[in-house]
Amino acid sequence: MKIPERIQPLVDEGLVDEVICQLMTGKEAAVYAVRCGDNTRCAKVYKEFNRRSFRQSFRYTEGRKEKNSRRARAMDKDTRYGRQSREDAWQSVEVDSLYRLAAVGVPVPQPYNLFEGVLLMELIIGVDGNLAPRLNDITLTPEQSREYYAILTRHVVRMLCAGIVHGDLSEYNVLAGSKGLVIIDLPQAISASHSNNARNMLVRDMDNLAAYFGRFAQDFRTLDYGQEIWELYQSGKLHPDAVLTGYANDDTKPVDLAGVRRAVDGVLKKEAAWQRYKQEMRRNLHYR
Repeated sequence: MKIPERIQPLVDEGLVDEVICQLMTGKEAAVYAVRCGDNTRCAKVYKEFNRRSFRQSFRYTEGRKEKNSRRARAMDKDTRYGRQSREDAWQSVEVDSLYRLAAVGVPVPQPYNLFEGVLLMELIIGVDGNLAPRLNDITLTPEQSREYYAILTRHVVRMLCAGIVHGDLSEYNVLAGSKGLVIIDLPQAISASHSNNARNMLVRDMDNLAAYFGRFAQDFRTLDYGQEIWELYQSGKLHPDAVLTGYANDDTKPVDLAGVRRAVDGVLKKEAAWQRYKQEMRRNLHYR
């Protein structure tokens, strides 16, 4: 097929020899099968910010830190350089996440190169030797559904132990590969320790999985693994082999409003006393 404009720089650099076909296009990228020497790989071409339909991206980028002060200022001011830096950061998150997750045993595609907004990575093959299907493209038996749900729940735990929340996990972002399930699409991955949205995203990921697998088996409708996993993480008790029950602690005790008011009043009184003390010190210094 004709070489897409965004992949042409990789051809010029000798990273890609041939574009075989387009595999899919989504809200954040288009994916192609490409030939690199004797290997067939996939090329993920990230869409520019103004062409992405990925909604509420601030919920995913919140908490990400830019160490380079010049880039950070440019990103805050939304200059042309800042917008490009933001795009580079969005793309590099996926590469970093792929390496970190592979290191802790989460099955993800192997990345090879990120060049000019195009990520070259492993092409996942299915059991029939063709392109691996996404979960939403296959019909499961109740037994397969239970098995896959348990496997993905364990992978979510491993991800969180590595400090990562997928943030958009569903049947559309899991491939049924020849060696098992493979998790894909991680540019929106968020830091569990730096993002205020981490808990909600984790719970939503698990709710998405429960809703999907619940089509094939009814076992998952009353389970709440997301909240339970997050509670274990917050308490420092989460580890890759943590035993899960599917039930979170439900603290239904009424809030002690009187106690809250007393605590607030105490803080306000201390602050008022501190302000009076500072004013007195300033007056004493002035009179000297």
